[in-house]
Amino acid sequence: MRTKTRKKNKINVVTLGCSKNVYDSEVLMGQLKANGKEVVHEEEGNVVVINTCGFINNAKEESVNTILEYMHKKEEGEVDRVFVTGCLSERYKPDLQKEIPNVDAYFGTTELPFLLKALGADYRHELIGERLTTTPKNYAYLKISEGCDRPCSFCAIPLMRGKHKSTPIEQLVIEAQKLAVNGVKELILIAQDLTYYGLDLYKKRNLAELLKALVKVEGIEWIRLHYAFPTGFPIDVLQVMKNEPKVCYYIDIPLQHVSDRILKSMKRATTKAKTTKLIDMFRATVPEMAIRTTLIVGYPGETKEDFQELKQWVKDMRFERLGCFAYSHEENTHAYTLEDDVPDEVKQERANEIMELQSQISWELNQEKIGKCYKVVIDRKEGGYFVGRTEFDSPDVDNEVLIEAKDTYLKTGEFYTIKITDAADFDLYGVVVNQKWYRER
Repeated sequence: MRTKTRKKNKINVVTLGCSKNVYDSEVLMGQLKANGKEVVHEEEGNVVVINTCGFINNAKEESVNTILEYMHKKEEGEVDRVFVTGCLSERYKPDLQKEIPNVDAYFGTTELPFLLKALGADYRHELIGERLTTTPKNYAYLKISEGCDRPCSFCAIPLMRGKHKSTPIEQLVIEAQKLAVNGVKELILIAQDLTYYGLDLYKKRNLAELLKALVKVEGIEWIRLHYAFPTGFPIDVLQVMKNEPKVCYYIDIPLQHVSDRILKSMKRATTKAKTTKLIDMFRATVPEMAIRTTLIVGYPGETKEDFQELKQWVKDMRFERLGCFAYSHEENTHAYTLEDDVPDEVKQERANEIMELQSQISWELNQEKIGKCYKVVIDRKEGGYFVGRTEFDSPDVDNEVLIEAKDTYLKTGEFYTIKITDAADFDLYGVVVNQKWYRER
């Protein structure tokens, strides 16, 4: 029979899934620290909180496997208590309680106060922006809203995150100021839908006004936009991007598909012509902008012709950054009523084809950077290189700039002028030409 560990209570928060989950874990950890609790992120602790993802099949499998891993550790006496929170728990709590009953408690995405209570802590309403960031010190995610009102047929996010709810500008500015005081220089704005920001609070799309407020925060040098929805995109954001040097020439705007027939079934409220016009407007207004998008292949009813149309469009549009995913048939979504008629191997073949095409496009675009100078922030040292990014690249998903460490010392979190000397499909190589960045914008 197992016995409890004799360790002092140390709470280990394990984060799975997207940047929104990272943010939620950081808020949880900030609350625990404010309550005097000892808390770590993905290190050893005798109390474990698993923040799960429930978005698509692969993510759900990873979450379930992680829960089972820690239940085994609990049975072996390596940990005392295991709590599960996040999207998987929100979406499948009754099933999880039945299948894995030895978890101490399950909590949904809106039950932070109850989770804290189970951990012997009180929810501190007065805390604004008091987070324990888990990203490198120079950048942090800033979640500007929660939930989503979009009816996309393939997406389960509204089931797990609820309706859209914007965070007031004043509160986000305070949070940004606190992050800046702690050394954060880059804010990555995240939400289920940046485009919708402000409609509930201000009765208008207010992302541009939020950006104008955030650029005034001393110490912040870059502000990056993630996860904008194409329909109803507020065009005034482009003018702010053009006029404010702190707003990166970068946007992440998931487009998902381009076949009008598939877009209609996906309930995306747009067409190929409208989507192309929007991207053309982006490039006409901010010609230097790097556009990242994501696509879904293998959606129910996607024919060879639909896929070829998508592939040709990717070839024509030459996106700077692109990711492609195989469709996942998710319960309780509208698309779940459709026949999942594209075989898994075909889905993967199509995803691979798109990514092979994008790899060539990325290589060609990167070759054009050779000989040019860019402002680069250093994220880390890895092996024999300092690893950094330009304003056109987001952490983890985009290009990196590699600078040989044997000849130069660079400080993590600082900006340098780097001249690109060579380029691969997703990596750039460069040398320092100036120890301090000079502004050109």
